[in-house]
Amino acid sequence: MQIPQSIDAVQEMLEETGYVCSRALATVVFLSLKLGRPLFLEGEAGVGKTEIAKALAQALGRRLIRLQCYEGLDASSAVYEWNFPAQMIAIRTAEAEGNADRDILSRELFGPDFLIERPLLQAMRPDEHGAPVLLIDELDRTDEPFEAFLLEALSDFQVTIPELGTIKAPEPPIVILTSNRTREVHDALKRRCLYHWVDYPSFAREVEILQSRAPEAAETLSREVVAFVQRLRTEDIFKKPGVAETIDWAKCLLALDVIDLSPEVISDTLGALLKYQDDIQKIQGSEARKILDDAKAAVAEA
Repeated sequence: MQIPQSIDAVQEMLEETGYVCSRALATVVFLSLKLGRPLFLEGEAGVGKTEIAKALAQALGRRLIRLQCYEGLDASSAVYEWNFPAQMIAIRTAEAEGNADRDILSRELFGPDFLIERPLLQAMRPDEHGAPVLLIDELDRTDEPFEAFLLEALSDFQVTIPELGTIKAPEPPIVILTSNRTREVHDALKRRCLYHWVDYPSFAREVEILQSRAPEAAETLSREVVAFVQRLRTEDIFKKPGVAETIDWAKCLLALDVIDLSPEVISDTLGALLKYQDDIQKIQGSEARKILDDAKAAVAEA
């Protein structure tokens, strides 16, 4: 599929994959595609930052390449590795056959046959379906040296392998970086990107998202679920539930054939919404009943 030529077209394209987004997000996605600029998305966990990359890849028919960031990630792990076990077998085989010419063996050992391509190198390769979508997920988990390397890689869309030389992308990939903001990402990297803060959706939009992802849920139940979750986010808890948790919870309720929220059902299924025992203990019982009463009142007024 070709790059959409309007903001409305971007929204429609994403909605066809089940991803419901605001016009503001659709605008920055459109500009990223139109200008060929990386898109940097920040926001709380579970608000749909990663899903936008998946939806784009699906909608455009492009390959999705994901680099999951973690503490200690370095450039070599993100770009390439050499297949050390295969190299050792090749060395022993050459020695056993009496063909252990050092120069020839060295060229063979550090050639394409023994190269393991990691996400950044994969994203630089040509693809018959068009430039892939490169998702650099949870960048805030890495450290500053990796950011500096990434800054260079995304500037020219090329990487250098000492044994093979520089590999440049024939067509720049569609790059999406995400951060949960556990730490600040350096301004120099942000300046290379278009930026958007992905916030929790409004009540109406979250209902729309839920109905898109769990269409079998009755409208009344969907509205009660969203109202409860949005009210829960106002509580002083360690980890507020994101949209992903809203969807998971609704699917759990459907699996239990629940048609109406009750304090008992909420108590039994809170583990789908909250991921810390302290939060669960705080919300269970009378607090859950109070939040549910507020949620049902909000639904009645809507």
